Amino acid sequence: MSELDTLFEQVSDALRNQKPERARDLCAQARQHAPDDARFVMLHGFALRRAGDYVGAEPLLRRTLNMEPSLEIAHHELGLALQGLGRLTEARRSLEQAVSLNPKMTVAWRDLYEVRAAEGDDVGAAEAYRNAMGNKELDPLLHKALELMGQGRLGVAEGICREYLKRRPHDVDAIRLLAEVGISIGSIGEAILLLERCLDLAPEFHMARTNYVTALARHQRFDEALTENERLREAQPNNLGHQVQYATTLSLAGRFEMAHIQFAKVLEKAPDNERILTSYGHSLRYGVKGEEAIKIYLRAIEAEPSAGEAYWSLANLKTFRFDDTQLASMQSQLAALKQPSEDKAHLAFAVGKALEDRQEYDHSFAAYAEGNAIRRQKSGYDADKTNARVGQIIQQCGENLWDGAGHPSDEPIFIVGLPRAGSTLLEQILASHSRVEATAELPFIGRIIGEMVAGRERGDEPLYPRVLNELSVDERHALGQQYLDLAAGYRTGKARFIDKLPNNWEHVALIKTILPNATIIDARRHPMAACFANFKQLFARGQEFTYSLEDIGRYYADYLCLMSHWHDIFPGGLLTVQYEDVVDDLDMQVRQLLSHAKLDFQEACLRYYEKDRAVRTASSEQVRQPIYRDALKLWERYQAHLAPLESTLRERGVPL
Repeated sequence: MSELDTLFEQVSDALRNQKPERARDLCAQARQHAPDDARFVMLHGFALRRAGDYVGAEPLLRRTLNMEPSLEIAHHELGLALQGLGRLTEARRSLEQAVSLNPKMTVAWRDLYEVRAAEGDDVGAAEAYRNAMGNKELDPLLHKALELMGQGRLGVAEGICREYLKRRPHDVDAIRLLAEVGISIGSIGEAILLLERCLDLAPEFHMARTNYVTALARHQRFDEALTENERLREAQPNNLGHQVQYATTLSLAGRFEMAHIQFAKVLEKAPDNERILTSYGHSLRYGVKGEEAIKIYLRAIEAEPSAGEAYWSLANLKTFRFDDTQLASMQSQLAALKQPSEDKAHLAFAVGKALEDRQEYDHSFAAYAEGNAIRRQKSGYDADKTNARVGQIIQQCGENLWDGAGHPSDEPIFIVGLPRAGSTLLEQILASHSRVEATAELPFIGRIIGEMVAGRERGDEPLYPRVLNELSVDERHALGQQYLDLAAGYRTGKARFIDKLPNNWEHVALIKTILPNATIIDARRHPMAACFANFKQLFARGQEFTYSLEDIGRYYADYLCLMSHWHDIFPGGLLTVQYEDVVDDLDMQVRQLLSHAKLDFQEACLRYYEKDRAVRTASSEQVRQPIYRDALKLWERYQAHLAPLESTLRERGVPL
């Protein structure tokens, strides 16, 4: 055996026995005699990476891949070196290349999970973790559940997980997987319970605890989420994903100054990652630092020219205008993406808005339609189910439901309706009153519904809303108090507070049953204007009905039908405020709004745009300006393309 062969055996042995420094030194010795020997170039790169010398490792690993591009282990090692250098985007791509070359490379999937988590990509991280899990020896049922989740067939995967857990109730992987399905489909309460059980069985299961933080934050239980995240950061202080989740959770909790400090710390370690930069931009925007947000979004685009979410975030500011160079870059990036993806959807919506601003309405609509088509492919929305649900609510919530008994508090002011129908403007007007404060889009009505039906006997028909007819006066009072207790964490002591969650239009009966003196305001807008505004808005999550003109039209018709029913059975209990009327006569509409809420008139409500507060919706910049007229007739510019919407609305009797 030659001296080089002997050194090769010694290097390999040192790496197998986790002695990277010895392997490094032996490789350096070998390369003094044979600097271009591919074996030692590769192993030297491996040794340097494993010894923590990422700068030295990178060129050797790239040189190896130039010689052997299909060597998955070299892609894996390069990804880890780039991760160590804080170059997360490049690290992700290298790891993705490794697993594409060898899908059975479990360790690479796990490392890809870590990188995606560090970028704040919860969906991508979960996918990588499932692939790592799928390479293990698993029960065939669990393998099938993983396969179905990868296909987006969450309902079937959920059923399989439940069936599997009947046989193996202590399998923490299955419990966590079922919780992941719950988070994906919006069953957050059940997901939290599952993750608590999972962590009772396996307290060091960090992935499950990360999911737990996400679920708690989605449920707006921010203090608990931050406490759980602190446990993760203490257990794994060098895990960048936990630090990104900390910054993101602080931002979701409205603790923007602390969030900005944490994002800045994260960016010291990963300065050019477009996803982290974009998340930081969101935090700055909602923390009323719009100019700084623009700079950060532009920095994200500079780091990654195909950063679709950063482009859309700029477009979604509504006050930003793309120049010719930026528009050309967006269009080029959009054309280059051949497969449907989140980046492509974001870019399509951003191009649509840029062309709208230039009054190129035909091309603008084509871009919006392309973005919606991508989202619709991945959406499981079923308009028939919404229609059936509304019919059931009308059937089961009749005139005999309400007798005025319940919790007597008049503190809550609920604003319901469709998104993009002026609800944020009404919230801003009311929050300008000295006795009123805005809170957030509180999820507590939905949570109460979930808890009401949990543990009750299931029949063929849904328990809700039938269960409302079975509540005693004491139960109504208790549920009203439960809602107030949950909302208390978002209040600062003012007499009244606003809960602006548009989708609560379905739950007016529950609100009036448990809080009969609550104020309810229906924010409404011209049907064509409201529906088109939803079609051209890319929502971060939820609002699955917005991805086709026909679905939006049917949803609006169902909404209108149910709101008419509420007005019939709760006469005088709701106020409909038409956005166009607010624009035409602000003074009169504000007086009517305040009167309905039993509030005295205050001039500050007419100067709502002077109110400086965090706003988390697509209208966040618009409500800081005097009355906004530009969007009133915008839909008419696109009318040539809106025939499917107009036809759907007319077929369902919506007056136009």
